[in-house]
Amino acid sequence: MTHDVVAPAGDGIALREDFAPWSFAQLATPAARQDMAAHLDELRARGHAVGDGCVVSRLAAVHPDTLTLGDRSTVAAHAHLTGDLRIGADCSVNVGTAVRGRVTIGDGVRIGSHSSLLGFDHGFADTATPIREQPLTSVGVTVGDDVWIGSHVVVLDGVHVGDHAVVGAGAVVTRDVPAWAVAVGNPARVMRDRRRTAAAPSEDQAIAGRLRDLGARARADVVGLLARGLDERTGRWVDRPGEPATVRAHCDAVEIADLLTGQPPAPWSRAEHVAALGALQSRTDGMVPELAGRTEAAPTVEPTVEPGPFADDASSYHVLAVGYALDLLGAPWPVPLAPVADLTPDAVVRTLASLDLDRDAWGAGHRVDAIGTALTWELRAGRPVPRGAVEALLGWLLVHRDPATGLWGRPGADGLRLPVNGFYRTVRGTFAQWGVALPDHRVVVDALLRHSADPRVYGPGRASACDVLDLVHPLWWLTQHDRGYRWPEIQAVARDHAVRIVDRWADGGGFAFTTSALPGPDHPDGVGLQGTEMWLATLWYAADLLDLSGELGFRPRGVHRPGPAIDPVAAAATDPTLGGARGRR
Repeated sequence: MTHDVVAPAGDGIALREDFAPWSFAQLATPAARQDMAAHLDELRARGHAVGDGCVVSRLAAVHPDTLTLGDRSTVAAHAHLTGDLRIGADCSVNVGTAVRGRVTIGDGVRIGSHSSLLGFDHGFADTATPIREQPLTSVGVTVGDDVWIGSHVVVLDGVHVGDHAVVGAGAVVTRDVPAWAVAVGNPARVMRDRRRTAAAPSEDQAIAGRLRDLGARARADVVGLLARGLDERTGRWVDRPGEPATVRAHCDAVEIADLLTGQPPAPWSRAEHVAALGALQSRTDGMVPELAGRTEAAPTVEPTVEPGPFADDASSYHVLAVGYALDLLGAPWPVPLAPVADLTPDAVVRTLASLDLDRDAWGAGHRVDAIGTALTWELRAGRPVPRGAVEALLGWLLVHRDPATGLWGRPGADGLRLPVNGFYRTVRGTFAQWGVALPDHRVVVDALLRHSADPRVYGPGRASACDVLDLVHPLWWLTQHDRGYRWPEIQAVARDHAVRIVDRWADGGGFAFTTSALPGPDHPDGVGLQGTEMWLATLWYAADLLDLSGELGFRPRGVHRPGPAIDPVAAAATDPTLGGARGRR
């Protein structure tokens, strides 16, 4: 015998149809049908577009700003609908599911119980302001047609789930899911394509094993690798034994140690590293010049820099290297980066206009990276920067892209090498570092894939760590919210480089910067700190494009971090003298 549980008196709908609305057509009583028709008319009277044959439980919290609900779609009890929502035909929003913010859902989508599709996010960059008072942002969630989202799934803002995809129960979806993919886990990873047979051998399974092995080998070798980088005679860090000490070598050592051990490089303590790096900063303008032949353990005279601090290659790069090394060590810059105070919008435009983009996009990108990163450190420290500097930098860059490639600069003797490498440096220090999307990104993807096949750059023994990082990072960054465009080709590039990089590891030594170097017993000096730091980061990006980065057991957190370092608008909003306006929401 079946016993129905009846809803509270007066609403006339049996609870079974509230919690299983797909059964409404077969099980609902005449009174329940009449009440449902009235409920749908109430929603339409509120301005919402509700199709024919829909079922929306009165026990659901349906309070959107706008709602389009396609024919025959259902919303079960305890669902929570808010924001700007477009839900297609033949969809089901099951018990306890939240669909909030800006969300677009195609036709024939099944959403399991207690899942959340969240088309908005909350700022938290401003540590001086309670999180509840910080601004909301919304990129939106998009779900294609014929998608099954399991129970207890969370889909975060900015994600696109492609047509015919399946998202397994309990997954946390932080990035796009391609069409036909099966994605599971936290964070969600693509396990296979539904169009392939489950028993088909996967090349990526073999790559996953090699990545796990490389991660283990790197962790086993890291102590010796770092020990070779410290010249005990001078107390300075060197890229390779016998070479001059450099500021970058010390920073690379900090990055590698953080990546593989989570600790500062031995034998120094965290405080000793902070003191040594901080002592390199000029107390006059805050810049860090190269060591210039000094070999003492700590400088005894005040460092000096050449005129035009962002024009000097070494001190400009040290804005990145030293800043992120200190950040990994949990310390700020000892003194402000004084040149930032002069970066008025007019000064930014004059500086950018002076760059030789056409012939030296890589060099121009280097300077843009330094300017953007200097602004980042000052904003993160809560120090004032000229109003409009961030906007002037981003606006000028957007206007001066090559519309044919989406890059900065023109092709040269080695094709797109300088524009591609310059593109990485430019967006790393600005758009990517600040979490700002770049428009017309598919044009850039086309250019990057064309460049990836250029034998002048990627032929046997040619590509350096810069060449591969500056290709793979942009492909990763540009596809965080668009895995539908030329995705198999992008993954093929990532797969090829992941295999090549793993093969270059020298046991006991690490990576050489260039692929022409042959590290090993016959070439003991081929490996160094710079090559190791850059190739490990590059390998992470290649692996992540294959959804295999978790196999490595590490994730970059310094110069080559995959996520933004700051929201400059939110940071500027903490002080009306900065580059934004307080209270911007």
